[in-house]
This record gives sequence, structure tokens and C-alpha cells, in this order.
Amino acid sequence: MGSRSALSPFLFAVVKDGSTVSRVMMKSVMAALSVLTVNMFLSLFFPAAVSGDEADCGSVTPPLRITTPGMMEALSGSCLLIPCSYEPKDSTYDSSKTINGVWRRNWWSASNIFHSDGSVNIYKLSITGNLKDKDCTTLFPDLQTSYSDKYFFRIENALLKATACADSLQISVKDSAWSPSIKVSGDLKDLKEEESVSITCSAQTPCPHSPPELTWSLQQDSQRTEKNPDGTFTTKIQENIILSDTHDGDNITCSVRYPVDGGNRKKAAETNLTLSVSYAPKDTSASISPSSVVSAGTWVELSCSSRAKPPVRTFTWFWNIKPGPVLVSEGQVYRFNVSEGGEFYCVALNDLGNQRSPVVLLNLEGKEAFLLRALLSLKILGIVTLCTSVIVFECCFRFFNKPKKEPEEVLYENSVVEVRAS
Repeated sequence: MGSRSALSPFLFAVVKDGSTVSRVMMKSVMAALSVLTVNMFLSLFFPAAVSGDEADCGSVTPPLRITTPGMMEALSGSCLLIPCSYEPKDSTYDSSKTINGVWRRNWWSASNIFHSDGSVNIYKLSITGNLKDKDCTTLFPDLQTSYSDKYFFRIENALLKATACADSLQISVKDSAWSPSIKVSGDLKDLKEEESVSITCSAQTPCPHSPPELTWSLQQDSQRTEKNPDGTFTTKIQENIILSDTHDGDNITCSVRYPVDGGNRKKAAETNLTLSVSYAPKDTSASISPSSVVSAGTWVELSCSSRAKPPVRTFTWFWNIKPGPVLVSEGQVYRFNVSEGGEFYCVALNDLGNQRSPVVLLNLEGKEAFLLRALLSLKILGIVTLCTSVIVFECCFRFFNKPKKEPEEVLYENSVVEVRAS
């Protein structure tokens, strides 16, 4: 645009002699060169001030356009599959002729790093796509960190020798593995019990020929490698679960191991995710103090406990009588002066639901209680009396049936009595 403005004096100059024409032409050319110089200066020192095409191509209209992810990351010691397609913008392109693909680190330099005719292949690249189908997908094996750079693709076909100067591919080679990603379907900040969710752990897969190995703390599932819309790949494992209160606070750990150096070594990384699951009240229970049997006029305290997320919003107390439960109080603790006994229970409520506790029985000490206690006392007394009688009887029996002592036998010495006649 600037060149046209600079040449306009020449186009519209009305002169009568050659010297005037020469002077006008010289001024116009100098002006045009000045504009071009300024544009080149801006492109060189201030690339952000011009478009991407101008920054890499200068004033050249790109004769070739390619489609790649634009920026790709790779792992040292592994490979990188570069999805690539091209579209020539020059009429001299002839698909019936031999098509060669070329990769360069600098588009303006003639020092190629790869040529599909086999003349040069510094990094052992291979074009896996069919160039006749305008598929320039390329496999870049065994990358090193020193290979991090901007790369350009070039087509050489009959009369057309064009570089996609406006569509560079920035490759960054890392030494450490990428951490895997854990995702939960739905709103991670608003998970609720009984909700069915899919939990997925995924890892970047720049080298689908040698995909990473994924393991995690959930039930192990077979992993799969999927192709993304931009032609790159991702390796995933997934599990579908129905959430419950037991999943709240669960820590999910997912680990990835990338094979490098032909599988002789592994580069690993790990990611953790803690689940936060909301649920209705659970384990609701009621207790009574001081005891379940009290006298009329005694102060009694009933307490309700429950776990819930979000926390219990309200506790309500009911007296369970024959016509139907009667609401008697609200609050976690119900303290009252006993006038009647009966069954009591509490209900815990939050935003997701409610739960009723088992009943607690409050017995009022009265005439019936006295009779019961008297009867119990009589039973105890009867048992004690019976035991005592048995013991006394046993003692007497043993005493009176004790065998008598036999008189001792007197032994006399035999003597001879002589009777003499007088």
C-alpha cells in the first residue's frame, strides 16, 4: 500500500523532457524504497506490530499454507507425531508430478533437516502422511531438549518450491513428564449423593506409537488412546460411579509413566484430586439424660446428633403418642420438666433431605413403677430367702445325719484261772 503511494507521483507526472522524467522516477523509487525499508525494520525489530504472515514472511505472500497445532510439546527420549496438512496457493502446483516434503528450522535458510527424497535426514524424521492427499503428518523420533525450536514445512513439486513461512510449528522438548489430568463429569464444586458421574484420568500422548501407562486408586480399567480434533492424541482411563456419602473426602490418585529411550526408562508424574460430596443427614440418633426412668418434676435433656453435608439446618423433636406424633420442640437439645412419659424422636434436616432417629423411651416413675419395683424387690427377697433356707437345711441335714461314734473295743489279756479244790 505504501509502495503504491510512493509511485503515484511518477504515474501522474506530466513532463516534457527526459531529464524531468528521470528526476521524477528517481524520487518515486527512493520513496518506495524508504517505505519498504521501514516495513522491513518493523518486521525485524517489532514483529508484534505486524501480522504473523508479515513477521515470518516479510513482504512475501505465502505460496503455501499448512495446518498443524502450531505449538507442540514433546518428551526427551520419546517421539512426536506431528499432525499436518497443506494447501498450495500457487497455480504451478501439479499433484500429478512428484511431491517432496521438506522440514527446515529456518524458513529462509536452505539448510534442510529433512527431505523426503532421502537426500537429507538429520533427525531421522519420516512423513507418515500421503503427500498426494495433502497430508504431511510427520513422525519426529527420539527428541532431545536441544531440538526445541521453530520449524517450517516446505513443498517441492515440479515448478513449485514453496515454504509455509507463515505457519511455523513451535516444538518444545521437556525433560520431565506431564502430570496427568483428573476430571469429573458435572460440576466438581457441587457433587451430590446418588449422582452418577464419570471420573477420567488422561495424559498427553505426543508419541501414540509408545503411549504412557496410567494407573490410579480407583478400580483399574483398560486404558485407551484417543485422537483429538487437532490430530494430537490423549491416553485415558475412566470409571463411572454413583456417588454416596462414603465418597466425600476420597482422595483419587492417578499416576502416569512415559516410556523413553526405547522403553528402557520411564518418566513418571502423579496427580491427586479430593472429592467433595454433599449428602442428606445420616446416622441420626437421640439420647436421654439423666436416665430413661425419672420421677415427675425431674428435668430431662434429650439430645439429637447427625452427620450431614451441608450441616443440619434444623432439628425437630416429636412426642410419639397414639393419635399421632406431636411437634414439641426445635433445636438440637430439648430440655423439659417431666410430667408425662412416652416415646420421643428427633428429625434432622438439611438442603438435601431429612432423617428420623430411632425412638427413645422415657418412663415416668409412678404407682405402676412402684408396684413393679416392689414386685422386683419381693422376687429378690424370695430368692434370697430360698437360698438361705437351702443353706440352713443343708447345714441341719449334715449335722443330724452325722454318723455316731462307735464305743472303743476293750481288749483283755487271756488269763488262766486255776481252781483249786480246797
